[in-house]
Amino acid sequence: MVAGTEVRHPIADPSGQPAGRGRRLVPVLLVVGWLLGVGWRMWLSRHVPLPIAHTDEDSYLHTARALAGGPGGFSSENGPLRRIGYPLLISPAFLGERDFTDSYRLVQLINAAVNAAVLPLAYLLVRRLVPVRRAVALAAAAVAATLPATVFYAGVAMIDAVLAPLVLAWLLAVHHWVRRPGPLVAAVVGTLVGAFHLLHSRGLVIVGVHVGLVLLLFLRRRTSPAQVLAAVLPVLALALLNEAVIRLLGDRVYLLGDPPGGGTVRAVASGPGLLRVGAAVATQLWYLVVVTFGLAGVAWAGAVGILLRPAPASAAGATAPAGSQGPAGATRWTFGVALVTSVGVAAGASVILAGITSKPLDAIYGRYVQMLAPFWLLVGVGMLVTATPRQRWRRVAVAVGVLLAGATLIAIRLAWVASRGHELRYGGFGAPDLMALTGGWREFRPFTGAAVGVAGCLLLVAVVRLPRWRAPVLAALVVVNLGTMQVITDRLVRPMVAATAPTPRVADVGVRPGDRVWASLGVQWILRFNLSHQVTWADVRWFVDNPPADADVVFARWAPGEPDDWDGTRHGFVRLGGNPEQRWAAWRRR
Repeated sequence: MVAGTEVRHPIADPSGQPAGRGRRLVPVLLVVGWLLGVGWRMWLSRHVPLPIAHTDEDSYLHTARALAGGPGGFSSENGPLRRIGYPLLISPAFLGERDFTDSYRLVQLINAAVNAAVLPLAYLLVRRLVPVRRAVALAAAAVAATLPATVFYAGVAMIDAVLAPLVLAWLLAVHHWVRRPGPLVAAVVGTLVGAFHLLHSRGLVIVGVHVGLVLLLFLRRRTSPAQVLAAVLPVLALALLNEAVIRLLGDRVYLLGDPPGGGTVRAVASGPGLLRVGAAVATQLWYLVVVTFGLAGVAWAGAVGILLRPAPASAAGATAPAGSQGPAGATRWTFGVALVTSVGVAAGASVILAGITSKPLDAIYGRYVQMLAPFWLLVGVGMLVTATPRQRWRRVAVAVGVLLAGATLIAIRLAWVASRGHELRYGGFGAPDLMALTGGWREFRPFTGAAVGVAGCLLLVAVVRLPRWRAPVLAALVVVNLGTMQVITDRLVRPMVAATAPTPRVADVGVRPGDRVWASLGVQWILRFNLSHQVTWADVRWFVDNPPADADVVFARWAPGEPDDWDGTRHGFVRLGGNPEQRWAAWRRR
């Protein structure tokens, strides 16, 4: 294929372009873009000196500190779903003696470095899956790398910061394995799947999809027994590593979470329960279409169409185990894997969350599917650019239908719940990008979300016919993403920091390294956690009213004139200081 040209077949191979100045410049642009991405993410997180996503952040940070040789602490995880991968990744931030804020900044830097890798991975993936020009591929990769669904969690100690690049790396490896089978690439795929399992419980869905893929390839004689072993053994090895590190930690990190059990079963073992789970799955998938400006819907329409069409001659019929699938066949398999994963992750998350009966159900909880947004955005761009006009409008019509039907069903769900005197939970971490795009800071606005997606679809399909306008319009979406992240920072993140950061610092009121510190349950729980994080030399345990005999310092409730104001003088303590407006004080034993 001649440089700068495009073909109309949506799964053709773009690798035949000759080397030239553009090709030599691309690696430089990707490295520079990655560095800029790291810097931008760190700039966004400059307002976040302490955790704001409790109790997940607290759990990861305590475990990472224990892995680095420091004190442990509690974790809100439960035994069956406990994962050690992310604490392992960030544990170097806790090596040596340093202030907690400095360690937290290093965690944010690790997040930023990994998260910004979406840019080069997205470029490689879009060039592999769909034949678009380098300028369009670079612009599409920049949109994917700046999506708020990609970037938001990079500023906090959350596993979600590293999952989006891992998804892209895994699907890129799957495509390469199917196209050019071999033990080495099979091992790479298996290692990436094992990394999912090591990182988060939603990796169980990825493991299930991986097992299905390996079985199908083997049964259809697309891969050899040696490759099957190479693809499976790394998953087992990393699962064993997870268990080994947990045993090594022992009780230095103690679990407070309840394992899924009867509540989860009861939540879905009925007609109404299944309807609730189905509504949650549909809402998450609808969310993906909105926050990708409709491109996820375009991608699904194109991917399903490709899967339903008869396989090309190069991908039909059985071949030798070492035989190549060709680009068309490899892309079909990759789309199939991605579609099953998307539905599986949304369904798995909805089932687990439905079992948390102590809290109201979420109106939307997009966190678990956010890692898939960059992939489907990239595919959507390719499906528009390489399509015929008829295909283009057909795919956009599907996306618009998904947006409008989804908004209608969500509105009906919200109204039905409200009519029964209940309210679905709608928090800042449910879908922060949707909040910013729709202005829905206090309420879920499904039709506004649908309008955002439809407008994005129509704009893209209008300009995609003009090759010169493709890269500039994608660049404009980058600007939209940058603006959206700034709005999220100003309207959501900074108020959270202001509400959850205790002042003054514990060091400023006289708490010293070596002090045995306890915290009263009377201190508001988020403030209690962030006070405790500043005690880097010990695990801060909790008490109800009477402090333990070995406590040197305690954090307790300071509420002058209120019945629950804690009087430390009764227990032989003197107040060091604190903040009565935040309702906390530090006390030292006389």
